[in-house]
Amino acid sequence: MYASREDIGYDFGDDSEAGSKPIKPNPNIDGGWAWMIVLSSFLVHILIMGSQMALGILNMEWLEEFHQSRGLTAWVSSLSMGITLIVGPFIGLFISMCGCRKTAIIGGILNALGWILSAYASNVHYLFLTFGVTAGVGSGMVYLPAVVMVGQYFQKRRALAQGLSTTGTGFGAFLMTALLKYLCTEFGWRNAMFIQGAVSLNLCVCGALMRPLFTKDVVSEKHVVRSNSEDNQAKALSHSAETIKSNGVLSEEPEKKEEATNEEVLDRVQHIEIGGKSRSGKSMYGLRILKTVSQLTVTVRKGFAIWYSSYFGAASLFTNRVFVAFIFWALFAYSSFVIPFIHLPEIVKQYNLSSQNNIFPLTSIIAIVHIFGKVILGIISDLPCISTWNVFLMANFTLVTCILTLPLMQTYVTLAVVCALIGFSSGYFSLMPVVTEDLVGTKHLANAYGIIICANGISALLGPPFAGWIYDMTHKYDFSFYISGLLYMVGIIFLLIQPCIQKKQPRKKSTEEAQV
Repeated sequence: MYASREDIGYDFGDDSEAGSKPIKPNPNIDGGWAWMIVLSSFLVHILIMGSQMALGILNMEWLEEFHQSRGLTAWVSSLSMGITLIVGPFIGLFISMCGCRKTAIIGGILNALGWILSAYASNVHYLFLTFGVTAGVGSGMVYLPAVVMVGQYFQKRRALAQGLSTTGTGFGAFLMTALLKYLCTEFGWRNAMFIQGAVSLNLCVCGALMRPLFTKDVVSEKHVVRSNSEDNQAKALSHSAETIKSNGVLSEEPEKKEEATNEEVLDRVQHIEIGGKSRSGKSMYGLRILKTVSQLTVTVRKGFAIWYSSYFGAASLFTNRVFVAFIFWALFAYSSFVIPFIHLPEIVKQYNLSSQNNIFPLTSIIAIVHIFGKVILGIISDLPCISTWNVFLMANFTLVTCILTLPLMQTYVTLAVVCALIGFSSGYFSLMPVVTEDLVGTKHLANAYGIIICANGISALLGPPFAGWIYDMTHKYDFSFYISGLLYMVGIIFLLIQPCIQKKQPRKKSTEEAQV
């Protein structure tokens, strides 16, 4: 599972006591600090997803600067958007070892570094590495913890919380578009990217707000440990070794042997450190370094083992036929939302509607209604008499219908209506973490959602270039929408034909798992 022992917030203790000791829920769940987590996730969506929706401003600057083809230049934006989502499963390795907070802070620094280095780009291929890869990986390291932490802090109002946090995408599309346009006009695109890199450092602040969940028992236990450590240094050192031992127990015998070997090294270091107080400072400093390296080795090995077993050892994820169909759906869904943002301006130009579109752009209509769609669909899904799964499917059917009918609309009013429906129905993105949890349970939420957003990343990476390739062949955007809409419909049909959908009651199952 992505979430480390710190992030989960429950005291599992020893294996022998796990079944007898009752779990006390954290008072911050569904309240208190949980709303700070929503705020943090909201800001993450503004700074990451919102800025990616505004890359059209920079794309025009890159075309004028480097004089490359539109297809090649568009890969810079596609790489950034796609890699942000594709790296989701691999970010789990960092979360298993460091937790969500540290992963997000490191990602914020990496994202800012990508923006700043891109300001010195000499060609498009340089941007592939700095902006597409570096900033994209950094964005992924912040985005996934932001989504996972909201799911951990909320149980009863999870859909609403996810809806509120993800509305940052719509707000960010407005704010970042205006910001980048102003900066490019006043200072040039290079200085604009440098300033945007400084703004992106606020992602580190968002990561710092992702405080791990703890129960009262865990907090009191840690307080006792601190007071005991003041009295006896040897006991504190012994406790640190026990903490490493309890930081993730694996069932495989080889892992136990490796664990024992590393703990033997720690024990030797402890005895030498306790008995050698009269030795020189350099020797003690060297022993402390050895102890730290041994602890880091144990943490890395166990973090990698937990991450590896979650994806390749837990067959339950991929034996769930509905979840496999969900992955197939995700491969086509996200591109149907991204393609209108990229190609609508050109369609408007072909229909001679530029004057009306300049007053109120169609992409702005999508972004505005998208905000309300996320909140309203989240509220509806939280109603006890409403199935989240049914709301999710209805929103998907509405979106795919709009994608297929959009090329038939040739007036500004009809295009505006269709774009409004696209924005509202695409609000189902806020339900994706909830639906994922309903399908696989709370235990596998982070892993499963990482796989889903990875599939979405592939869709975002390949969808826009594919649509451009279709236009180059047919000289019409109509077929781009038709093909993407049909593929999207195939993904929805895969969700419907699974026989276990009607029998599955995900919400009840998820609640029962949370109480175990």
